[in-house]
Amino acid sequence: MIGQNIAQAAELLKRGEVIAIPTETVYGLAGNALDESTVAKIFAIKQRPSFDPLIVHVPDLQSLENWVQNIPTAARQLAQHFMPGALTLLLEKKETISDLVTAGSPLVAMRIPAHPLAQELLRLLPFPLAAPSANPFGYISPTRAEHVAHQLGDQIPYILDGGPCTIGLESTIVGFPEGRATIFRKGGIPVEAIEAVIGPVQVQAHSSSNPQAPGMLKSHYAPRIPLVLGKLTELIPQHQGKAIGVLSFQERYPEIPSERQFALSSSGDYTEAARNLFSAMRYLDQLPLDLIVAELLPEENLGRAINDRLRRASSKN
Repeated sequence: MIGQNIAQAAELLKRGEVIAIPTETVYGLAGNALDESTVAKIFAIKQRPSFDPLIVHVPDLQSLENWVQNIPTAARQLAQHFMPGALTLLLEKKETISDLVTAGSPLVAMRIPAHPLAQELLRLLPFPLAAPSANPFGYISPTRAEHVAHQLGDQIPYILDGGPCTIGLESTIVGFPEGRATIFRKGGIPVEAIEAVIGPVQVQAHSSSNPQAPGMLKSHYAPRIPLVLGKLTELIPQHQGKAIGVLSFQERYPEIPSERQFALSSSGDYTEAARNLFSAMRYLDQLPLDLIVAELLPEENLGRAINDRLRRASSKN
């Protein structure tokens, strides 16, 4: 069921149910982060491996401090600039946060979403919410309520509809191993914006096993149709005779039927491209295609995060 009844959503969560909620990044599959049976239900619904930890959502910085041991100075500076927003901080957890949430790690990923419905819902609850993206594990993340309904609607009792996500990419995850600020996952806040606040940071490549933070697996965000990355001017003629879809940054290609291509931003706007990425992948994945060919964006601004998702969507190919 899709609706906008926040009181109903809160009541379901208090009863141990798992529901979908909107955030500004993507829709989340949310449940009581302090209840291990509910957390286990999240993993089961997503078919997510238990070694891939979850992000915990709270309404404000004061609430965040209830669940972590300490907040480093650089983390607090980032929180003051970007929270609520598309930032997740990887911090030392208190014992009240289950090891199931963190996949056995002493660190917990904490986020304060900026979406007004998510904010209102979190303030009605006496517990934080564990909420990975509301999609089957490894598939394209949902940016609209109907995306969730299409993928998981028969497995959850309620989808809180907050409209289309305004950012459309998962949050940027920043941790502080040995006191050094490190970006573990590129996301909705560009690396340049992070560095403008706290200075140079390390940027860690995603890992293929035992991830230290959510969403770091090598193969992720993948459509069911094979996706191949490269120069579109080379890939398109290479695959003549096949039904191909084209995912480009700005350009359109007259030799490909218009309904089989998607330009993320005709004006070259990174924010618009990020907002359209998952919807574009989902659109092409539902066409009768043999292959999706795509190109990387310039490695700057949100282009870095978009490229990260594209590389992982194509890693099996």
